[in-house]
Amino acid sequence: MRIISGFLKGRSIYFLKNFKTRPLKDSVKENLFNILEHSNLINVKIENSDVLDLYSGVGSFGIECISRNANKVTFVEKDKFATKKLTENLNKLSILDKAELFNLDIDQYLRKNLSNKFNIFFFDPPFADKIFLNYLILLKKKKLFKKKHIIVIHRERKYEVFFE
Repeated sequence: MRIISGFLKGRSIYFLKNFKTRPLKDSVKENLFNILEHSNLINVKIENSDVLDLYSGVGSFGIECISRNANKVTFVEKDKFATKKLTENLNKLSILDKAELFNLDIDQYLRKNLSNKFNIFFFDPPFADKIFLNYLILLKKKKLFKKKHIIVIHRERKYEVFFE
């Protein structure tokens, strides 16, 4: 797995070889970042943004944001093995100063007394998981959005979720 752009371009990151986490494919990541950076419909840019990466895994999305000059990325991952690899990645790339890492369930994190506000929210839950919809409601209740913000939810077509 590699970083596709920014000051860390071409650097590799560690990932887990298990069935609990799935890495964000480079092609998906590249398409996603092309949309975020070049769409005229999106008024949030990665540079100088505060990012909340939920279901972080080994951190490929958030690390890519740091490489593209995000202000700070908050990683939330409950799996201790994924959190260990994420910490190794942040250390290997010398970007711990741009990161905040929580080895917690997302519900536990969101129920904390949070004062941070974010521009970019990235959800990459297991495809069959629908509980993340509750987290969207909690984000709104907690007022964690900056004025200019975007929520990105990575889903597979067969697991589409329709919002009412």
